[in-house]
Amino acid sequence: MEAERQDAARQAAARLEVARQEAARQQAARQEAARLEAARQEAARLEAERQEAARQAAAKLEAARQELARAEAARMEAARQQAARIETARVEAERQEAAQQAAARQAAAQQEAARLQAIKDAADRREALLKAIGKQLDEEAARREAAATLARQQAATSGPSASTARRGRLFGRSDSNTELVLYAEAWSRKIQLNLGIEQLREATRQPHTAPVVTVAIRSDGSVESVIFVRTSGVPAIDDAVRTIVQGQAPYQRLAPNLAREIDVIEIRRTWYFDTAIRLY
Repeated sequence: MEAERQDAARQAAARLEVARQEAARQQAARQEAARLEAARQEAARLEAERQEAARQAAAKLEAARQELARAEAARMEAARQQAARIETARVEAERQEAAQQAAARQAAAQQEAARLQAIKDAADRREALLKAIGKQLDEEAARREAAATLARQQAATSGPSASTARRGRLFGRSDSNTELVLYAEAWSRKIQLNLGIEQLREATRQPHTAPVVTVAIRSDGSVESVIFVRTSGVPAIDDAVRTIVQGQAPYQRLAPNLAREIDVIEIRRTWYFDTAIRLY
């Protein structure tokens, strides 16, 4: 009986040990499962964090890409606007250049038209002047003939005749006879210092030619004749020249040495009129 009791006790102890070991095994299995679950959860957490970090990195990269795209678009738009401004400026510069060239061509055309008109006007004036000169030459020839007749009459009563008078001529500004040159210069100065330009002021505003005049002066300073080699083309100017020459008479008498050789001195000068009378 005791043996049976002991055997039953051993069996009970064995069963208890098996139960304890099973319980320990189950406890270890539960702990391992819990550890594994904790590890899985930690791995899931870490994966979630990794995925979140990856998502945030991707979002940052996308934001950076979008910013780069925006900046590139802005740069391209700025470049396009700059190109448009440059093109607009180029077109405007070409327009202004074309306008300037057109204005220059128009001005050149106007100048050419004015030049051609001036040439035409000058030709018309020249033709009118030639007609006036022709008429004036006819009148001048008649006056010269009358003056020559008068001079011959005066010479017949006051001195040597025109045909026999000894004549000195100074048609330029120089001559071998120094006294003749000095006399002509003194005579020119007297004419130029005369205030007769006032009576010519209106007449000289008309188109005219500088007249070439030969004045014959007797040895006593009186005027023998005033001959126009070239008329001014304006009768009022020619008449004023005669009046000035006659109005300044008598002129200086010829020096004794000169008078012994010359009865009449002929002085030819070209008359110019500006602020004064100038003889050349």
